[in-house]
Amino acid sequence: MQDILQEHSALITKSSRMTIAPAIAAITDSELTQAQDVLQAWQSKDIWRRTSDGLFFRAEETAAGSYLLFDFDTGETVGEAQKTDLKQLKPNSGVRALIGSALVQFQLQDGDPVRRLAALTSIQRDPSSELLEPLRASIDSEPDADLKAQKQRAERLLTIAYDTDESARVGAISDMSGDLGVDLRATLNPLLETKVQVFTGEAPNALNIARRLAPGEDISTKAAYDLLVTANLAPARIDQAEVRATLGVHISEGRVGGVAVEDLNQPEARARAYAALVAQGLAEPDPTSAEIEAHLGAHQFVEIYKEPSQPVTTAASEALDKILLKVGMNQALDLILDGLSLASIYFLAAIGLAITFGVMGVINMAHGEFIMMGAYTGYVVQQIIPNHTVSILVAIPLAFAVTFAAGVAMERLVIRWLYNRPLETLLATFGISIALQQLAKNIFGTQARPLTSPAWLDGAWVMNDVVSISYIRIAIFILALSFLAIFLFIMRRTRLGLETRAVTQNPRMAASMGINPNRVNMLTFGLGSGIAGVAGVAIGLFAKVTSELGNDYIVQSFMTVVVGGVGNIWGTLAGAAMIGFLQKGIEWFNPSNTLAAQTFMIIFIIIFIQFRPRGIIALKGRAAGD
Repeated sequence: MQDILQEHSALITKSSRMTIAPAIAAITDSELTQAQDVLQAWQSKDIWRRTSDGLFFRAEETAAGSYLLFDFDTGETVGEAQKTDLKQLKPNSGVRALIGSALVQFQLQDGDPVRRLAALTSIQRDPSSELLEPLRASIDSEPDADLKAQKQRAERLLTIAYDTDESARVGAISDMSGDLGVDLRATLNPLLETKVQVFTGEAPNALNIARRLAPGEDISTKAAYDLLVTANLAPARIDQAEVRATLGVHISEGRVGGVAVEDLNQPEARARAYAALVAQGLAEPDPTSAEIEAHLGAHQFVEIYKEPSQPVTTAASEALDKILLKVGMNQALDLILDGLSLASIYFLAAIGLAITFGVMGVINMAHGEFIMMGAYTGYVVQQIIPNHTVSILVAIPLAFAVTFAAGVAMERLVIRWLYNRPLETLLATFGISIALQQLAKNIFGTQARPLTSPAWLDGAWVMNDVVSISYIRIAIFILALSFLAIFLFIMRRTRLGLETRAVTQNPRMAASMGINPNRVNMLTFGLGSGIAGVAGVAIGLFAKVTSELGNDYIVQSFMTVVVGGVGNIWGTLAGAAMIGFLQKGIEWFNPSNTLAAQTFMIIFIIIFIQFRPRGIIALKGRAAGD
């Protein structure tokens, strides 16, 4: 190794990115085991040259300030020297980048899997043709299955981009044509980049032509003529700036081309003056429309692939078409999952309102604040129980209990005195909503509070590079289905559910059968409020927990209930699905403006209500009659 370093000592000592390549190649191609150590030491500025004899060493500073010298061939200490007797090699960033590229082939087969992964990451980040063969050589001996799969994928991508064998490139494209990875599309797209060229007569058959362009149809007449001018195949057109400059040069006695200078602010006057100069041979003529058409007709405009191989571009185009079709299908699936996720959130937020509104006919404007109370309950529990999994399991039933009690208290103290008085009920609950928000601000402040999800809910379920959904949203979807099942069980299999259905359908007949409507209303209102509290815990896992949390969901909750059908759980489910999918569908067309999406959604719902005022699934009984 010392012989190689001495042979290229001039390049190594005064290294630059433009001249250092032969020295790096000599070290890399030497097949010496110490080549990797030399490159690593050089990259980290640990190589020193002894001025007395010009030999290169790896040096380490001692406690006394001197430097221990290590021979590259033996790895042993060969002496000690003072800093004044040595010169440190300090390669600049460009040289270090070249050394790093050379190191990759060694690091790909390093015994340390961390180094092998780092080398592979370097290739993926900065691919080049020089790295293809070292990467291929490292695949068969790779012991780690996951890392081997990554290497094989990287090898296929580099083959597509850089291999000199046309059939190998086409085969690699065919192998990966069904892959949805962004890196594959990033590799295929440059193969289909084109440039427009102009030819006098027919374009050579050897070119990889994408299509022939007709001026005025496939390419604008102006752009086509500009290409002719750039290629010196036609005279340039005269723009107004050049006209003014030419006129200014030939002003004589206040006139130019027979036109007074003060009249040159008119386009017609400028045109006459310039035409006069052209007639006198003092200015270049502007091509006429007929001349432009003649020049365009005498030349052929062709869009040519920058990639010279036609089989490669054909395979790349077919693969991208297939990939884009699959991407579209997966985007539709991703949109469905997003809509399902949003629908489950709206269903959780609205199910309690559906119960109270359907059974009691109460427009509860404080429903959003019960959601907020549930979220804050989860926050308080997490301050007491640091284990996030346990705290969430405790927070869900505790939030139900807290908001159930708050709902019962609200019904007993306020709502029971305002039955059959919807306007007064709306105003009263709106006032309670404001009071609860202010109370939350007084207790917790205005700053958003964190409600942290358990570690097992972090991240997302990633199906491919297009489709993914967070585990939190999956958990909320499962929670929504669970509450749907619980609600159906209560309504169909318990005495409370039987009494609730009886009061909903005919309160007078229910009272005559011994059912206490006031008690049923109280428990029903408490049940709806409790479910809102549980929804608050779920929503707080991904949304900011503030006193205004409920404001973000109260409007959607009312829309869900009204669109689905007042008081019907299946209607609420249908309404949540309709609004969730509708909102996500509108956002897909305009993803940067969610406010516009909500506006269009509200307009659609208003139109929908005009045609179906009782909702998707209309309720039978008292609420329907009201």
